[in-house]
Amino acid sequence: MEKRTILLVEDDFALAMGTEYALSAEGYEVRHADTIKKAGEMFSDDVSLILLDVMLPDGTGYDFCTTLRGQGVRVPIIFLTAMSEEVNIVQGLELGADDYIAKPYRVKELMSRIAANLRRYDMTREKKPAVYYIGRHRFAVDEFRLYLGDEQIECTKSELRLLKELVSNEGIVLTRRALLDRLYDIDGAFIDDNTLSVYMKRLRTKLGEDAACIETVRGVGYRFVKG
Repeated sequence: MEKRTILLVEDDFALAMGTEYALSAEGYEVRHADTIKKAGEMFSDDVSLILLDVMLPDGTGYDFCTTLRGQGVRVPIIFLTAMSEEVNIVQGLELGADDYIAKPYRVKELMSRIAANLRRYDMTREKKPAVYYIGRHRFAVDEFRLYLGDEQIECTKSELRLLKELVSNEGIVLTRRALLDRLYDIDGAFIDDNTLSVYMKRLRTKLGEDAACIETVRGVGYRFVKG
């Protein structure tokens, strides 16, 4: 199996060393930078994922994220943040980051987030599955239909588009703003925050017990976690 390279951008030496040790033990190749300048020098096409601190000596992780996305870099970016304010989390995700994890983090949780983001990234470069299984439900992407067993569940196109965004980004936090942008002007209808809430409520109702796969990340958005 190909060894994956992770770029760790963190200026807290003790935290960086502990994280690097844990990542290496899991089989990852790790490059550590403690400034944005060094991170830029260390980044190359073989980097599979970036762990990015928010506050750095020569700028913010937001700056680096914006620069990379502006250059067309699509590898997953996970923010490492000590700030609990929801607005900062949302800001990072809306700038193009894929996920975040708050410090201090548990190693097991960090590894789980990394694995989920790498799976999603790999899926974007491969053929998407034609069918997603959500508990007892089956979402046929090509048909754009949701089934419970052999029975089709009546859904609007907007509800199915919302479901598609969630399942195709398994394990990744999608902000409400990101979902609004992707669902905007479906069928000529204006999509606002309240409308999104209505779609989400209806979708969860139709999924019944299987709706537990859609987690609400308070103040941020939603994450699909397959049971």
